[in-house]
Amino acid sequence: MNHNTSINYELSLKYWAEIPPTVDGVLGGFGFISNADIEGSKLFLKSLFALGNGPAPNLALDCGAGIGRITKFLLIPNFQKVDVIEPDEKFINAIADFVGDNNSKVETLYKVSLQEFTPEKKYDVIWNQWVLGYLTDDDLVLYLNRCRDALTENGVVVVKENVTSSGAAEKDEADSSVTRSLKDYMRIFKKANLKRIKQCKQTNFPSGIYPVYMFALVPNTRIPEISYTTRLRSTHHNAT
Repeated sequence: MNHNTSINYELSLKYWAEIPPTVDGVLGGFGFISNADIEGSKLFLKSLFALGNGPAPNLALDCGAGIGRITKFLLIPNFQKVDVIEPDEKFINAIADFVGDNNSKVETLYKVSLQEFTPEKKYDVIWNQWVLGYLTDDDLVLYLNRCRDALTENGVVVVKENVTSSGAAEKDEADSSVTRSLKDYMRIFKKANLKRIKQCKQTNFPSGIYPVYMFALVPNTRIPEISYTTRLRSTHHNAT
């Protein structure tokens, strides 16, 4: 399948324009998985902070934020400030009310589509969840390139997306999105000069829905930190 000709940006925007600004709305009727989703993301984020060269907890970017579900429950508790990108006007207008008391931690709202957005170089974590299926392959590579260049010294791009079990991409005609395979994502990350430092499958989701994977990505030019245990193992190996 040629993803570049199969995604219609106008159709996607039109689809979301009809969706109510609720948790159930933004999750396509699967609002009941929100808590399990956030718990999985919290564990993943915590593991990134625990790395010797992990991201700082200063500024995060929530991409395709909807009403701010991830901003409210995941990013605000873990970062000093959060920026948001969301192309749908009613969703972006709902964020302040939905986030509530901690809305002062939401810094900048960008009403723009990802394929048109160029983030500034200031983000410790750029969180992309259930949104990259709305970009063509070419636009996704370009977008991830821009995200890569917007990271702070130890910044991380996080991708959390559905993947197909079949190994082939699958198209959703209703909202003009595509669900990619793991192989597709590996190819795209490589093209965007990003390397995986961590990958994890979401647990506690109902059967019958797509598997969901989380990827932590950094520029492939970044030198990996050699841990103390790795050095010990290397020394021991050489000594024998």
